[in-house]
Amino acid sequence: MKETFKAYDISLSDIEYELFDKFLPLFIERNSLVNLSAIRDEQWITQKHFIDSIILNKFIKLHWNVLDIWSWWGFPGIPLKITNPEVNFTLLDSIWKKVNSMNIFIEKLSLSWIKAIQARAEEIWNKEDFSKRYDFIVSRATAYLPKIIEWSFPFLKEWWKMIIFKLNNKEELKDWEFLLKKLKLKITNIHKYDIEDQERILIEISR
Repeated sequence: MKETFKAYDISLSDIEYELFDKFLPLFIERNSLVNLSAIRDEQWITQKHFIDSIILNKFIKLHWNVLDIWSWWGFPGIPLKITNPEVNFTLLDSIWKKVNSMNIFIEKLSLSWIKAIQARAEEIWNKEDFSKRYDFIVSRATAYLPKIIEWSFPFLKEWWKMIIFKLNNKEELKDWEFLLKKLKLKITNIHKYDIEDQERILIEISR
């Protein structure tokens, strides 16, 4: 696994490597039981889930409170937690089997300051425990981009950043220009990177 991380110029501490070494068989075992992901090969899990999650650390320094919205089975939230132990993470998804799996991973990896919650973003954004509570929102390969932005916005504090993981789809990127103007938001950066032969982007959005 270390060689795979190094191939992407990612250097981790011994503790972080140990946690990923433990996470990999946990994920494979759980995936065989409840079918979380179609990706089952160890190398592909490392690249497509672990590395694709923590590549964010190359471009952006996370701090304080982070919400992983539509976290699915814990990506990017759990790998980002492993590599940012001082940051508080909330992982949000509406599907019980995914949330239950995330909490199993969190418990087995003995991670603190992280929790997985079963809820729909559009139903809890105005609740006291969630509204305007987060400094960062991350979301990886999830819903159509305008919906992500629309549903994420109410969770954020006054000074914040939204980070969306996406394939580099130019047609989709055109579609959210109107929504950004409506919400008085702007793209501050688009970071490009490759996982194998697939071009991906991290989109930074703020005021």
